Amino acid sequence: MTDLTIATHNGNFHADDVFSIAALKAIFPSFTLVRTRNLDIISKADIVIDVGGEYDAEAGRFDHHQRGGAGARENGIPYSSFGLVWKKYGLDICKGNQEVANSLDSGLVSTIDAIDCGHVEGVAQGISLSQTISMFNPTWQEDSKFDSCFDEAVEFASRVLTRFIASASGGISAKAIVAKAIENAADPRVIVLEKYTPWKRTVHALSTEALYMVYPSETGQWRIQTVPVEPGSFEDRKPLPTPWAGLSDQELKDVTGIDDAMFCHNGLFIAGAESFESTMKMAAMALEA
Repeated sequence: MTDLTIATHNGNFHADDVFSIAALKAIFPSFTLVRTRNLDIISKADIVIDVGGEYDAEAGRFDHHQRGGAGARENGIPYSSFGLVWKKYGLDICKGNQEVANSLDSGLVSTIDAIDCGHVEGVAQGISLSQTISMFNPTWQEDSKFDSCFDEAVEFASRVLTRFIASASGGISAKAIVAKAIENAADPRVIVLEKYTPWKRTVHALSTEALYMVYPSETGQWRIQTVPVEPGSFEDRKPLPTPWAGLSDQELKDVTGIDDAMFCHNGLFIAGAESFESTMKMAAMALEA
């Protein structure tokens, strides 16, 4: 559809209307955007975002400023326009992957909704994505026009949305790979990945026995990494052997007896060797230490 008209309010913009338009660009590659508060123009638009005082997804109306708002999630976070748009189009934007769509809603979308609606409970402090989008508005010292600044913000938001989807998709795909590696492990304490894959959340969810992860590095060598006691912790279930701390090259080779040992971090959470076989020997030694 090339004659689609989408309307949103003019003037100062926020993350919810910016991300709503970015999301719609992923569905409708061509449309006319009108930024206005003229109700006659708004009434004739095919889709209306964050203005108009009406929420009716089937009619293409996605406002949340009307009396009573536009509903809230089970966790109490109200919907802003972005959340309303995502509820209708998010699954399509994520190519039919409900798990990816849910991941974005629970993270990116609901956070923007919460901030826009003043629901700050549970929202992380510090500079937010919503604040970043707001900074695209022209300041009182600039001659920039709101509409052109809005377009710049939408381009930025489109890129962010794309990367959030890619990250969520990658994380979900990684779960299956790591779960399979846990299932196939010859020793449940040592999990081998054929390719580096984000593993911490899945390992902590599925295995209480895993102590070490073994995987290839980008440069072709192999690594052994400890499993933290919990995600984000600097304490490991079982550190690498203390005599290895901070050693590299010949010093590490002498201590381990492994002729292609490369290094061991002083923190005893990661070490490496040239070959898979040698890295597995390091794992065996670490288990016995």
